[in-house]
Amino acid sequence: MTSKNKTGWLSLAVSSLLALPAMAEEAAADAATTALNGADTAWIIVASALVLMMTLPGLALFYGGLVRSKNVLSILVQCFAITAIMSLLWVAFGYSFASTSSGSEFLNGFIGNADKLFLKGITVDSMSGTIPESLFVMFQMTFAIITPALIVGAFAERMKFSAVLIFSTIWFIISYIPVWHMAWGGGWFHAMGAIDFAGGTVVHINAAVAGLVACLFIGKRKGFGTSPMHPHSVPMVLTGAGLLWVGWFGFNAGSALAADGSAAMAMLVTHVATATAVVTWMIVEWIVDGKPTAVGVATGAVAGLVAITPAAGDVGPMGAMGLGLISGVVCFFFATRLKHIFKYDDSLDVFGVHGAGAIVGAIFAGVFCFEEFGGSGGNLESMGAQVWAQTASVLITIAWSGVATIIGLVIAKVCCGGLRVDDKTEIEGLDYAEHGETSYSD
Repeated sequence: MTSKNKTGWLSLAVSSLLALPAMAEEAAADAATTALNGADTAWIIVASALVLMMTLPGLALFYGGLVRSKNVLSILVQCFAITAIMSLLWVAFGYSFASTSSGSEFLNGFIGNADKLFLKGITVDSMSGTIPESLFVMFQMTFAIITPALIVGAFAERMKFSAVLIFSTIWFIISYIPVWHMAWGGGWFHAMGAIDFAGGTVVHINAAVAGLVACLFIGKRKGFGTSPMHPHSVPMVLTGAGLLWVGWFGFNAGSALAADGSAAMAMLVTHVATATAVVTWMIVEWIVDGKPTAVGVATGAVAGLVAITPAAGDVGPMGAMGLGLISGVVCFFFATRLKHIFKYDDSLDVFGVHGAGAIVGAIFAGVFCFEEFGGSGGNLESMGAQVWAQTASVLITIAWSGVATIIGLVIAKVCCGGLRVDDKTEIEGLDYAEHGETSYSD
């Protein structure tokens, strides 16, 4: 070997040795991004339980208290049944079609593929970021549960139990899964750069539009507008709202998918927005109606929780206050005035609170996300583009959910020989006729 070759090999060996620390550091960094993080895992386990608590018993109690005593069991049973059915559908095919990528660029805009049917290939060692993929499946399953459950409040006290289950199943397949993919699975919303941190479009607008379309399709309750339909248990309403408030920390802070500063800020702004909306609703109700009510306080809390949901990962406390203030005013008028002006029977104000609140939150996330308002985004020069992306995602969700809801209702109507219970059942109440039980003994 010549002296020149020896020098070359020596230089290569020295260079390789010098590069080893950098290569080791890079390999360690790559491993760190896929290695299980105990703190993240523990937090998402807790968050999953909190979000499940939002449906059972949170939403069930909130809705159950708002209906008349003759229908409270029907609401509770619907929430329980939907929890079980959506869990199985999510495992069977929901997660696969929502979270994977489609081979076609066009199809990938709104749907994934069948590679993970029945969670095929997901083992104890499968990872999703720094948490087990099985845990990510579980966390997102709780979102898939509460979204169809929200819809039942719009047609409460008049829809057959069988029709509720068939409609919920169809709607889950043709609306929830595609909108999830659009926002979080690399679909259209993601491509547009739209912000939806924890489910403004996926959960609340999606469900609220379905509720509005369904209550119009089915028609009003007998006596709506002429007979009193007061909540049968206001303490139950406030208990449910309190559970929703606490559970929502799992919903929003859990969506950071890590035990870090982003989760902490999401928890803080969730609480700030909710507190602001409660105070706002209370003041507006005091001025307009003369008295702040317990149901109003509870509803104001839900309005603030809904509004902050799409923005929770991108706004600061100042933006959270702004969202709470706007949603408190807007949702009050939607829930207490607009439905009476247009005379539609959204029984438990699903669209008035979840629809109006989430539209406010989704669109104004494009404003309050910027640094000038304490957010984590860039400068105000890009606000127009961000607001348009937010608005476009809202409009697509409204249209998609509206069409999917009509399809689901028509199929359920054909399968069940009609959507509504008969007149006698509606007057006497759904609890005994549909489930053979009564809520309270004499």
